[in-house]
Amino acid sequence: MNKSRCPWPGQDPFYIAYHDDEWGVPEYDDRALYEKLILDGFQAGLSWITILRKRENFRAAFDQFEPARIARYNEKKIQALLQDAGIIRHRGKIEATIGSAQSYLAIMEQQGFSNYLWNFVDGKPLQNSLSSMADAPAQTPLSQIISKDLKQKGFKFTGPTIVYAFMQAVGMVNDHMTTCFRHAECARLGRKKR
Repeated sequence: MNKSRCPWPGQDPFYIAYHDDEWGVPEYDDRALYEKLILDGFQAGLSWITILRKRENFRAAFDQFEPARIARYNEKKIQALLQDAGIIRHRGKIEATIGSAQSYLAIMEQQGFSNYLWNFVDGKPLQNSLSSMADAPAQTPLSQIISKDLKQKGFKFTGPTIVYAFMQAVGMVNDHMTTCFRHAECARLGRKKR
């Protein structure tokens, strides 16, 4: 049976699996949220499928996105990452990943990264009712607020468009089309207690 889904994964089985299993599912794990925010930053100027295909390479190169390890990266490690053909070799984004790890650790000490992010939506996903992907905004007033706050805390490559894509991906907002089989499933997941 063919399921009705959002059109953006096209026919790519890898992309379809990401849409069906991950995108829009509420994520509350601190480290996983950090990883996703960093990968969305690496996406800037590229397509998400490019990052998704390299995700395992990124995980290997960046110590499984363990912020405590990344926060201690030095110039030698940066040079090694710049030689790694399995990732996006962009010095600014690599250095931003290190700075963001340091900012993440400070937020973890104060309130936890997941708590920090989910407090922007009062702990539960925003439910949109999109009839077309054209109705999905590139950014919102809320993504602008979160972006500004992240930047004030030392994060980079977290503009409002990147932040909104992140919010969609980690289920802070349910932007599956109402005709997509995942819309109702993600809405149900969003109603469960954290």
